[in-house]
Amino acid sequence: MTNELVKVAEPENDIVDQGGDVVTFAFGDVEPVLDRGRVFDYFELWSNGKWYEPPVSLIGLEKTLHGSPHHESAIRLKVNMLKRFFKPSKLLGMKEFERLALDLIVFGCAYPERIDNIAGRPMSLQRSPALWTRVGKEPGQYFYLPKGNLTDVHEFKAFRVLQIQIPDTKQEIYGVPEYLAALNAIWLNDEATIFRIKYYRNGSHAGYIFYVNEEGFTDEDAKSVKKAMKDSKGPGNFRNMFLHIPKGKKDGVQIIPISEVMAKDEFNNIKSITRDDILAAHRVPPQLLGIVPQNAGGFGSALQSASVFFEHEIEPLQLRMLEINDWLGQEAVAFRDYVPPTTVQGRLIFRPW
Repeated sequence: MTNELVKVAEPENDIVDQGGDVVTFAFGDVEPVLDRGRVFDYFELWSNGKWYEPPVSLIGLEKTLHGSPHHESAIRLKVNMLKRFFKPSKLLGMKEFERLALDLIVFGCAYPERIDNIAGRPMSLQRSPALWTRVGKEPGQYFYLPKGNLTDVHEFKAFRVLQIQIPDTKQEIYGVPEYLAALNAIWLNDEATIFRIKYYRNGSHAGYIFYVNEEGFTDEDAKSVKKAMKDSKGPGNFRNMFLHIPKGKKDGVQIIPISEVMAKDEFNNIKSITRDDILAAHRVPPQLLGIVPQNAGGFGSALQSASVFFEHEIEPLQLRMLEINDWLGQEAVAFRDYVPPTTVQGRLIFRPW
């Protein structure tokens, strides 16, 4: 996804020689390869003569969906709440609606295609995957690129596809998702998790130098110690090792630490900070995602949070989906009214459909 976000800077030219063989030099600052500024640094969209390319990599957004559990959970929550109150119709079923809702939230665009019958009247609506759908240069023109294959491009009939979008400030061709400001937080959260996994697989301890200065320590002994240390990596890294050197000195064997990984490991802080940034970008109350509060006060009532969240976040998404009705000239999308669950004798009572 973003494993190459940072590149190592080259050594600076100010190399200083300090007395003969000792040479010191300084590394420059770490330079970001893909930072927030470059992600959003666009003023116009590229066109190949037939269609426009999206302003942000859609493949990157799709991979980012699985980069953080909080990010994906927030998106799935919105999709599930839209499904919960959607009323299927003969033109649009629940499965196609769910796919459209997922595309709209993940990519900022959704593309329902109108399928007509022999008489030329709307028969059903099918979702064209936003990941591979492109907007043509002509009005009402859309293209479908199966998995990005430019040799097998399908052009839809004019005005048979509707684009539902979340508006952007720099262009009006494509929509953009609302969580773009949290992309760096999502990537950092994912990198912190990968670092932690590699840290445990590497033996769950800091690096060190095993220094032996004993006359009775032979090459065969060194190979045996080396093998024992290798075998202690991974799942059995908590084993003890016995080393006996006859007539050994007190400081004949030393463990010299190179770096203390645990002191520099800000895993918990990084996960907490990036989680807050992700939830702020999605504007999802933490109690709706099953996050356990770290203070005694808690997060407050989940029912009240759900009601406010539905009114300010889900209803605007419903309004965007209702654009399908204006496009078709008939009702294909409808939603039930939101009725929060009530509490009776400490038990939650949900409204039956």
